[in-house]
Amino acid sequence: MRWGRGGVAAVVVAVAVVGGGCTGDDGGRFRAGAGDVGDPYVPGAGNGGYDVDHYALTVRYDPAGKRLTGQATVTATATAGLSRFHLDLAGLTVDRVRVDGASAKHRRDGDELVVSPAHGLPAGRRFTVEVAYGGVPRPLPSGELGDGGFHATGDGAIALGQPESASTWFPANDHPSDKATYDIEVTVPDGLAALSNGVPKGQSSQDGWTTWRWSEGSPMASYLTTLVIGNYRVSTGTHAGKPLVTAVAAGLPADGPAATALARTGEVADFLAERFGPYPFDAYGGIAVADERIRYALETQTRPVYGPGFFADGRPNTEVVAHELAHQWFGDSVSLARWSDIWLNEGFATYAEWLWREHDGGRSVAQSFAERYMVTDWTKPSVDPGRAAMFGDAVYQRGALAVHALRRAVGDETFFRILRGWLAERRDGTATTADFVAYAERVAGRPLRPLFDAWLVGPERPAR
Repeated sequence: MRWGRGGVAAVVVAVAVVGGGCTGDDGGRFRAGAGDVGDPYVPGAGNGGYDVDHYALTVRYDPAGKRLTGQATVTATATAGLSRFHLDLAGLTVDRVRVDGASAKHRRDGDELVVSPAHGLPAGRRFTVEVAYGGVPRPLPSGELGDGGFHATGDGAIALGQPESASTWFPANDHPSDKATYDIEVTVPDGLAALSNGVPKGQSSQDGWTTWRWSEGSPMASYLTTLVIGNYRVSTGTHAGKPLVTAVAAGLPADGPAATALARTGEVADFLAERFGPYPFDAYGGIAVADERIRYALETQTRPVYGPGFFADGRPNTEVVAHELAHQWFGDSVSLARWSDIWLNEGFATYAEWLWREHDGGRSVAQSFAERYMVTDWTKPSVDPGRAAMFGDAVYQRGALAVHALRRAVGDETFFRILRGWLAERRDGTATTADFVAYAERVAGRPLRPLFDAWLVGPERPAR
């Protein structure tokens, strides 16, 4: 993520647990799954007792009435014996729930959907949950970024946000520690685009409605899902043998700075691939929206979304494109196990901006480092910055300083070997700061913890 005018961006953490008391079934073999993954940065988000493998989403949205109807099929594996379990779902009405084809009891507890299957689910059991739901989606208050999640617009909708957004339009285990694959089918009135993540799987029209189909076959954190509906100029092509889909809101100039910047998506991705290793997904793209409520850009997997503020000065801002595309490696392919380690996303994406800026004829990386070094507030940590500082300079800029400090300490050859090896080893998974430090030490063959401590969390300015 990157802020538009007047801001920056975030994270902390989660341990999947199973809570609740024994139901007495089968001698205590089944228990209630936790309704909170335990991440203090996002209290109430995420759930325990299962891992989601796949979401199959079929939604229909009518902009005239701002009403969404949906059918979600969630395939998961129980990590403990479950008598009941939770899904995150904010504000929508649930009509029916089935578990493995059988009707299941369900109730709402705030923004939680609590499901009690007809029979307990043993640990290790793969099961399927079908949820029929609908209503008028509402975003969640998020403070720093404004409301996150599903926003109705004049011509459609935008579902977007960090750290939470998915639960406003489909039932989910809404925490990045539980990644899954997705098939997304969206039906909208003819003439409107319905854009989402992954590989385009075609469109079909019937009775005044058009269905758009998308498939993301690589594991994706729930906050990285997006749904953008409305009047958009959609460009479809290929790059490096993979689909490249970009879209620019009709309210933005057809040949303006947003369209010009997004047209360089493949070029920027290739530049980053030379440094980070192969592009990790099966599709490329980007979406430029016109809604002023979106004051940031977000690394929604395979298809980042850019708010209009990044192009307001008439400049084709490719630095934000570099930032969000870098997240496809740092944040999307290798995701956070806990939000307190968000610098692993934002520090590396900010550093990628520095790399691209130098490559594109701007300031050198050394100049960017020197400028940020002099103005950084070293009393604010990059790791575990606290919820209020999730989207602060310490996460982005101090994080990038730490990345360059590592490069200077180990040299270019070892530095880029660390990055490429880390991304290859952790691809499609999650990680923590401790994981990265241990990996860097292993590749460099020397202790690096004191360096990271000084540059990421030390209260005083480190020596250059």
